[in-house]
Amino acid sequence: MRGNVLVIGNSGVGKSTLINAVLGEERALTGYGISGTTKDLEIYENEDVPFRVIDTIGFEPTFLKERKAIHAVQSWSKNCAKEGMEDNQINVIWFCVDGTSRKLFPKAIQSLARATDLWKSVPIIVVITKSYSVPERAENIEMVQKAFASQKKYGRNLKKIIPVVAATYELNETAFAAPEGITELIDATNELMPEGVQAGSYDLANYKLGRRRHLAQGVVGVSTTSAVVVGAVPIPVADALILSPLELAEVNAIARIYGVKNDEKSKQLFNSIVEVGTVSAAARALISSLKSIPGLNIGASVLNAVIAGSIVAALGEGTIYIFEQIYLGKKSFQDIDWVKKVLESKLSTEVLEKAKKLLGTADGELDAKQLAKKILDVLKSSKK
Repeated sequence: MRGNVLVIGNSGVGKSTLINAVLGEERALTGYGISGTTKDLEIYENEDVPFRVIDTIGFEPTFLKERKAIHAVQSWSKNCAKEGMEDNQINVIWFCVDGTSRKLFPKAIQSLARATDLWKSVPIIVVITKSYSVPERAENIEMVQKAFASQKKYGRNLKKIIPVVAATYELNETAFAAPEGITELIDATNELMPEGVQAGSYDLANYKLGRRRHLAQGVVGVSTTSAVVVGAVPIPVADALILSPLELAEVNAIARIYGVKNDEKSKQLFNSIVEVGTVSAAARALISSLKSIPGLNIGASVLNAVIAGSIVAALGEGTIYIFEQIYLGKKSFQDIDWVKKVLESKLSTEVLEKAKKLLGTADGELDAKQLAKKILDVLKSSKK
């Protein structure tokens, strides 16, 4: 038996991105729907997580579209009240609010109340999506608290307010907001589920670890694309120091996903990671080797882009492994020599040969995303 989470909120609030982040990219429409209502609802699940997610039509500003969204949830709820349909009953509600909006209109909560009228006692988690601005999060949480306090009949069901960034959000070529709040949301949802459908601590820990890894790989993908763009600029990459701000942003973002703070305790570790990608012997060897391939006939911008992308991608993959080992308690911040060895191995001869092969097939056209994908595919194949 699985629990059910109802996801509800205005159109464009980011519900689909949120579901993707929680359940993974391999979302599948299941056969648990109820005839006559599933055309307006989508039911997703992942065999490794103990709850299904029911995605609703977003509330629209027009009366008819809003009524359609409310009616779809009401129809589902009425059918679930019938004998034999207990497995489809709603256990938790995620009410999604756009973190880039400064107002939570009481009307949105009233729509939520009407749509879920049969679930008066179901706990609500307000998910503040697109919560890119850390300073504004406290303000957004206060906004939600005040809005629900004004709706006394429904406000008592509010159990958690969780700001999230569901996918890596690129601010510019060398800065981005890393995913946050997803594993906290999974924990809170599992805690609010009925005892009989809660996941065991071991299974849930493994699932969250997989989610962290997936989100961190998203950071590496964005970082690699940015490195390709930066590297394509007609500035020599010889010392690789121009990548330093991007690498630092990548490392910090992955650290946040694994709950590692960049403070005095971990400062030496962070510095060592970035050093390997910039001024280390491994980085210099990679650059010189790639630039000296005999008979290579591609433009300097593509060559530099591949070099930059390869360094940042390798650094990112190594950083994921390092912080995962620290997160699991297998390594500590003091294991600096081990960290350097791990990262230097990522810039090894094997990866170098793969990068050379990639350069041999590169053409004069530069598409940053496609080239970044090729670089990441090269690194993945080097693990096999």
